[in-house]
Amino acid sequence: MDLKKILPVFSYIFHPIFVSIYGTLFFFLIANSFFYNSQIIVTLIQVTILTLLLPLSMYFLFRSLGIVSSFTEASISERKMPIAVQAILLFVLIKFSVSRDTVSELYFFFLGGFLSSVIVLASVILKFKASLHMIGISALTCFIFGLSMYYQMPFVNLIAFCIVCIGLVASSRLYMKAHTYTELIAGIIIGAGPQVFFISIGYKINT
Repeated sequence: MDLKKILPVFSYIFHPIFVSIYGTLFFFLIANSFFYNSQIIVTLIQVTILTLLLPLSMYFLFRSLGIVSSFTEASISERKMPIAVQAILLFVLIKFSVSRDTVSELYFFFLGGFLSSVIVLASVILKFKASLHMIGISALTCFIFGLSMYYQMPFVNLIAFCIVCIGLVASSRLYMKAHTYTELIAGIIIGAGPQVFFISIGYKINT
C-alpha cells in the first residue's frame, strides 16, 4: 500500500467544512439522552445548513465567478471571501440557532470556531496562510477531549485516533505542497487555542 497515494484522501475527509458536522454528531451521540429527538434533529439541520450546505453553495458561486479555484488548495487572495462567509455563518449559528442555555457545549465549540475564523481572516489580511485543515482537525480533537473531561468518559482510543489523524492531515498537506511546517503549526495553534480557552470557561460555568 502506497501511503503517499492515500494521504490526499485525508484532506477531503477532514476538510474544515465537515468539522462542524462531525463535532455536532459526536456531541449528540454521547449526550442524546439529555435532549428530545426533535431538538437533536432541528439542531443538526441548522448546523448542516449553516456550516455545510450554504458554504458549499457559496464555494460553487465563488468558483463560477473565478474567486476561488480549488476545494482543498487556495491561495491567500482566494481565502478572504470564503473565510469571511464562514465567520458570518458561524456568528448567525451562535446568535440564532445554538443557545448557551440549551446546548452550551456546542455553543462554546462554535464560539471557538468563530474566534478561529476571525483570527485566520486577520492572518490572511496580513498575508499569512495558516492551514485551515489543521485548524479544523485540531479544534475537533480539543472539543472531543473537552467532552471527555466534562462527561467523565475516557475516550482514550478516539482521542488517540484524532491525534493520529492530525499527523495524517499534516502529512497530506505537506505531500500536496499546500503548506509549510510553519503554516501547519500556526493552524494547530489557531484551531486548538480558542477551543481550550472556551472549554475552560464552559467547564467553570457548568460545574
